[in-house]
Amino acid sequence: MVSDFEAGNYRFIPAVFQYSSGAQASAGYEIERVRFDRLLPLAEGFARIAAYIQGTGRPLTSFCACELRSPAAFTEEGFRAFNQHYVKTLAEWGIYDGSSNPVARSNVCPEIDPPSEPSFYAFSFTRPSSGASPSFVIAGGAEARGGAGSYPERIVRYRDLSPEAWREKVRFTTGEMERRLAEFGFTWTETTNVQAYTVHDIHPVIVDELVHRGATRSGLTWHFCRPPVVDLEYEMDCRRVLREVVI
Repeated sequence: MVSDFEAGNYRFIPAVFQYSSGAQASAGYEIERVRFDRLLPLAEGFARIAAYIQGTGRPLTSFCACELRSPAAFTEEGFRAFNQHYVKTLAEWGIYDGSSNPVARSNVCPEIDPPSEPSFYAFSFTRPSSGASPSFVIAGGAEARGGAGSYPERIVRYRDLSPEAWREKVRFTTGEMERRLAEFGFTWTETTNVQAYTVHDIHPVIVDELVHRGATRSGLTWHFCRPPVVDLEYEMDCRRVLREVVI
């Protein structure tokens, strides 16, 4: 299922029109992750990203992943409308062709002190590298099964927060991360960072569903955020990135 995006020097796992399930740098390239010291609204963020990438001598098509923060969880219709707006810039940059989108993404909602509008938290792009170590970003995924149907039809244990349901939600999401890693031929062993997004206590399940499975080999970064769609409760992403900066 992995496809090449030659203009950006990376390959990706096709998913939906708004994002891919993951991006991996091509041979001879690595991924650099850049986190903003403060959240930047979408338009300002895109401008800063363009200036940074072009300042390194790289084309805008090297943009391969981003991490967004939104004011609150969207309805299904609101999420679709936001995504249709978001991909317009990617189309202008020669990345989104109207159907296939190679950029991996997470988009979550801080429970405390959220931004007033959708904003950038971080982004990643590819750049030449003499090293042989692979680098990749796996997109955020929550406890929603793929395929057709509305979110209520696809959410694991919809609106159920019992201890058993919570464990099943986390187990499903962790398994989805493992499936995406396997698409690139990797496991948790290669990751350098794993992030979890939820406002619920993950301690009761963290040992069995994360630690024992190897997901915390480099620790776990927990963001007190909700996933981007109403009634989703848990999201994760992971990456192997050796070059990270804050601007």
